[in-house]
Amino acid sequence: MDSSSVRKEAKKILDNFAISLGKVKVGSLKKDNSFNNGMRKEGKGKKVDDSFRKVFFENAPQKDENCIIGEKKKW
Repeated sequence: MDSSSVRKEAKKILDNFAISLGKVKVGSLKKDNSFNNGMRKEGKGKKVDDSFRKVFFENAPQKDENCIIGEKKKW
């Protein structure tokens, strides 16, 4: 299989996926109280004990004071 046939097959797969994705209705994804038109309602969050924050930051591979530095498109 040469590279041009691989590219054609990949394009065909992506085009079919884009067509299928275009048919999805965002509001129909989830029908419960936490979603509105496909978007999640933000809440106040749960209160956690102080030890959680300490453990959370200890487990983070990269951090900067009060922020965890996350990987972005490294894959």
